[in-house]
Amino acid sequence: SACLLSPPFVDAHFHMDATLSYGLPRVNQSGTLLEGIALWGELKPELTAEAIIERALQYCDWAVGKGLLAIRSHVDVCDPRLLAVDALLAVKQQVAPYLDLQLVAFPQDGLLRSAGALDNLTRALDRGVDVVGGIPHFERTMADGAESIKMLCELAAERGLPVDMHCDESDDPLSRHIETLAYQAQRLGLQGRVTGSHLTSMHSMDNYYVSKLMPLMREAGVAAIANPLINITLQGRHDTYPKRRGMTRVPELLAAGIPVAFGHDCVLDPWYSLGSGDMLEVAQMGLHVAQMTSQDGMRACFAAVTENAARIIGLQDYGIAPGCHADLILLDAADPIEAIRLRAARLAVIRRGRIIARSVPARAQLTLPGRPDEVSFRLSRTGS
Repeated sequence: SACLLSPPFVDAHFHMDATLSYGLPRVNQSGTLLEGIALWGELKPELTAEAIIERALQYCDWAVGKGLLAIRSHVDVCDPRLLAVDALLAVKQQVAPYLDLQLVAFPQDGLLRSAGALDNLTRALDRGVDVVGGIPHFERTMADGAESIKMLCELAAERGLPVDMHCDESDDPLSRHIETLAYQAQRLGLQGRVTGSHLTSMHSMDNYYVSKLMPLMREAGVAAIANPLINITLQGRHDTYPKRRGMTRVPELLAAGIPVAFGHDCVLDPWYSLGSGDMLEVAQMGLHVAQMTSQDGMRACFAAVTENAARIIGLQDYGIAPGCHADLILLDAADPIEAIRLRAARLAVIRRGRIIARSVPARAQLTLPGRPDEVSFRLSRTGS
């Protein structure tokens, strides 16, 4: 059967400093975002650079095996030691031959809410972190959230850096920091360099307001990143029934001309107890949650973990056109839709023209009278 040659997967939103820390210091019993943040706060004083590096390198091994060769990871800068920053900068250098790791300076506890956060974030940028992050909805007030966006966008403009903020990761329809982010992007000439991650409050907003908001985002050149596995898990926790899905309005954003990518966000950490670095699992969940079941919709979900994600995080020479890096994956699928359906095996993962990982095709052996000895789960039809 034919196989699909694709550029590698790209994870536009991840937290590598927390990955594989599940159960430390305990398990998130409520499953909520806020308990996850509290757990991370308990774990931070106990972290060591060695443990962060060990877990991050193990995760990068998993990523390579899944054909994931570029990750944008947020790194918490609210610890004045900048322990995680230094650890992930070391990891970035070590994995550079086989994986592109981009780091976002992320004030997890709030830029204005956490003492010294702005100084810590600035020092992280001085050390080589690539992107300015933020979390306006976690500030104490809406006004503080808006002020944090202004400060961070001005810092990014001053340094010539991109911006990627956790924005409106809430079910509250009045959490509208994306509007402020779009305004600041336009005011400061940051078009094409600003991303709003999560944007889950858009799921709950009034349709009339959203009809005004999306053109503002497009005009400001702001991209969006949804995190399907985590959004469907964390959002709606305050609901009885019906429970909202929580993920932002992916098909509507795409229809409005706004670039959209999907991120894995979390793997085995205080917020999420599952995951393996498989971006096809992410695309599959995004497809279901957004009900993007048309042929074009399913292909758009594949693009959200490949070309769209690469474009949003600014990867250079990505793709399969002549002149691009020879970074490729060979999937045991005929096309992107079959790849998502099967979460297809990565038969070969290629970096700069060299195979760095292989997987065997998924096959099941049968012992049924009169039936084939083996099935591949790939559709094969001879008649109408």
